Amino acid sequence: MNQQMANAYKNQQILTSTPEQLTLLLYNGALRFMTESILAMEQGDTQKSHNANMRVQDIVREFMHTLDMSYELSKTWAQLYEYIEHCLIQGNMKKDVAQLQQAKGMLLELRDTWVEAMKQTHVARAVGK
Repeated sequence: MNQQMANAYKNQQILTSTPEQLTLLLYNGALRFMTESILAMEQGDTQKSHNANMRVQDIVREFMHTLDMSYELSKTWAQLYEYIEHCLIQGNMKKDVAQLQQAKGMLLELRDTWVEAMKQTHVARAVGK
């Protein structure tokens, strides 16, 4: 019953979120799966690490596909996502925790940048700009 309630809450959160909030949810999910992948690899559970890694790769690819490439900034973000994906693949294939840590650090920075942008946009909207 508790899992059903948690799933219902998650579904409601997704359905009522703005696009900005959905992006934040994806970043947080990627970071959660990244942590899971690293821990599983450190514990020798390569299958669990692989499965979590693939979920992160799916999220990163989704970010790449949804970039609006008419903006110069999007090209920079695309390169960052491509590098993160490279680290994820290499970390997964070579069982290299350092590569996974590199990807996690970059995702954390991008997520924090996104949070700051959300705050600034919220303030700008509040003052009518």
